[in-house]
Amino acid sequence: MRELPEEIEQFRDRKWRREDALKIDTAEQAEAMVEELGFCLGLTDARKDLPSFYIGVCGRRDAHMPRNVQKDPEASAAWVLKDEVVERGRVYYGKLVKNNSMFLARRMIPVFNAIWGVPKSKEKDELSENARKVLKVLRKEWEMATSDLRSACGFSNKPDLTKAIDELQKKMKVVPQQVLYFPKFTYIWTLSEARFPAEMKIKMPREDAVRELARCYLSMCGMTLLGDLSRKFGFYRWESGLANHQLVDEGFSERLGTGIYHLVTHRLQGQATSR
Repeated sequence: MRELPEEIEQFRDRKWRREDALKIDTAEQAEAMVEELGFCLGLTDARKDLPSFYIGVCGRRDAHMPRNVQKDPEASAAWVLKDEVVERGRVYYGKLVKNNSMFLARRMIPVFNAIWGVPKSKEKDELSENARKVLKVLRKEWEMATSDLRSACGFSNKPDLTKAIDELQKKMKVVPQQVLYFPKFTYIWTLSEARFPAEMKIKMPREDAVRELARCYLSMCGMTLLGDLSRKFGFYRWESGLANHQLVDEGFSERLGTGIYHLVTHRLQGQATSR
């Protein structure tokens, strides 16, 4: 099977807000979408084959980001919405898996942290020297603008801080908590554990976390094809297979063929009619 059945596309239309009647206009609606889905991307379009703020703002399947995003009203609206949701701090935001900017519902923070996070005891081995410098400053100051952080860390080149911040976001160590445009554009950075202390303290085994991510992914997609989970998140095939088999054993999903999993019918219908 290489193409999804139309019933699954319609299921995703509703879940991903790919319908005009369901498109998002406010921060509250955007946060509700994140909470329902578990996670979504930010300013990406249909080519990523995952839900995003931009797709939700457009309210259609074929949403494609234009080259000149500054003059596109939908791209601008999604950008403003992203900034507002970041500042409200009700959902997690950061540049995470495969360098994608993602929003996470609070319940998914321990899941992502268990898979991609780095415990404090392993920071010296798994984080670069520059990343550790940034962490040291933020653990003292708690929050800082980009330029001030670069100065405090002693970086003479902007790319040094950019790479360190990107690394720390992927490892779920730092998050942006505010975007400022005046007097100049900058992010205000803080520690993930400072903004989401309860969620960051929760520990879970990697196997359990991969299973829960597979559950979340199947819940938002309705059906997954061969290799989907591994391609999206970089898991080994055996790891994805184990997680999906566990969901089948639970009765959460059904296996239609090699690597093809489908939400059990009553769950699929229940989620489709719940909106």
